[in-house]
Parts: sequence; C-alpha cells; structure tokens
Amino acid sequence: MLDALSKSFFHALARSKSIERMASRIGMATPTSFGRRFIAGESAEEAIEAAKALQARGMLLTLDQLGESITTLAEAEAATRVYLALIEKIRAAGIDRNISLKPTQLGLDIDPQVCIANITRILELATQHEFFVRIDMENTPYIQKTLDMFSAVWAQGYRNAGVVLQSAVFRSEEDARAVSRMGARVRLVKGAYKEPAALAHQAKADVDAAFVRILKVLLAEGTYPAIATHDPKMLEATKAFAAEKGIPKNAYEFQMLYGIRRDLEQQLVADGYRMRIYVPFG
Repeated sequence: MLDALSKSFFHALARSKSIERMASRIGMATPTSFGRRFIAGESAEEAIEAAKALQARGMLLTLDQLGESITTLAEAEAATRVYLALIEKIRAAGIDRNISLKPTQLGLDIDPQVCIANITRILELATQHEFFVRIDMENTPYIQKTLDMFSAVWAQGYRNAGVVLQSAVFRSEEDARAVSRMGARVRLVKGAYKEPAALAHQAKADVDAAFVRILKVLLAEGTYPAIATHDPKMLEATKAFAAEKGIPKNAYEFQMLYGIRRDLEQQLVADGYRMRIYVPFG
C-alpha cells in the first residue's frame, strides 16, 4: 500500500496469469522467482531470515502476514493465532519488534466486536514484549470501521498501536488531524485501491499534492509519523519541510516495501534517516 503498491499487489502476484506472462517476458526464471523479489518467503521463518539481513544493513523492520477478507470466525481465530505466534517467533529471533495486520484478517467483515477482541489479544501480547502493531487501512468501505475499531483499542489504553491513512482519499487530511490529536502514530501512504471519484482523488498530481499537505500536518502536529513512499519527490518534500521546521531526523521515519527501491532505502540510511522496510510473507 506504499504508493501504487500494496498487499493487493502481492495477492495479484500470486494468482494472476498476466503477471506470470510478464515475468516470463522480462526474463525471470519462474513466476515464483519474480514474486520472491517482493515477498520474503512463505513462512515466518523465511521472512525473519530476510529481515535479519535488512537489519544488518541498518534498516528498521515490520513483518506482515499476507491475507485479508476472511469469511468465517474460525478463519479470524486462525489468523489471530498466526499473529500471536509471529510475535513469539520475532522475539526469539531478536529482530525489530514491529508487525502489521489488516482488520479484515481478524473478522472486521463478520463481527466488529470479534475483530476488536482479536486485535486486543494481539496488542496485549505485543505490549508484554514491547512490540508496535500497525493496523493497516483498506479501501473506503472500511475506513470508518477501522478508525472506530482503532479508537476502541486506544481507549482501552493500548498505545503500542498505530493506523494508516491514504492521501488519495478526500477525508484523510481531517483524519490525520484527528488521529494526531489523539497522540497516535500514523503511517501515510498514497493508496492503492481503485476508489470512486466521489470519495478519492483520481489524478496522480492530486494524490501527490494531498500527500504533501498531509505529511506536513503529521510532521507538525503528529506523533512520530511514518512517511511511506518510493517517490523521490515525496521524499524530498518530507526532508525539506522537516528541515524548514527544525524537525529532527529521529522524529519521523520513512518506509518502503521489501525489494522495491533498494537504492533509495540504502541512501536514506546513509544520510542518517530512519528507514523501515515492510517485509511481507505468506
């Protein structure tokens, strides 16, 4: 969900025949090898090994189990157990204690109260072991549900959670101000979902302009925002505004997806910025 790439990209990668044909045309050995450029592995263990290599290069980490829109409470329970086990595996591995999840993985479509209960279980274990949990944002039908759910766990005292906002969506600038007033951490992305014109910007220039407006709100008013982009123009806009306002480099971070712009991520680390890589697996 960074810029025009998200978990929807990874799901499509796994199932799309056209992507398989593209992989063949550009000379990848197999569709699987094409996918492995962007997915750290099928198992948590594989992802952790990839994450260790990134951490050795000065990167921060977030591990992300692919999957969304489950259809039964049993599947939501199974996904919850996967995340509880993932926390234990990350802790044992000694890598950066940060995970990402989607509410529809945990039952938001079926029963919002079950989803809150499942996320609370994850946050409770995460709190015990000093993990941060990023609650991802899906397309517009889920925005208010996700923010309501986030507010519910925040009200329970869980401060080790943050949310995601998409600059493509009209409401996100106001949402950024509201979440900043709570003191919660926001990850800003452009957005990867095809949204109706009544709810979201359609032109890239408008999405970019909104991204810059929102990043300024988050840097000036927010709590340790994450600026998630592979776009050099957005990176420069962030650095310029932070420098103008005297915001130190350790007051925010950049984020990118695994395998996308290794040149940019390494340069940011070399320049003293905090750089987090989303490491998807599944």
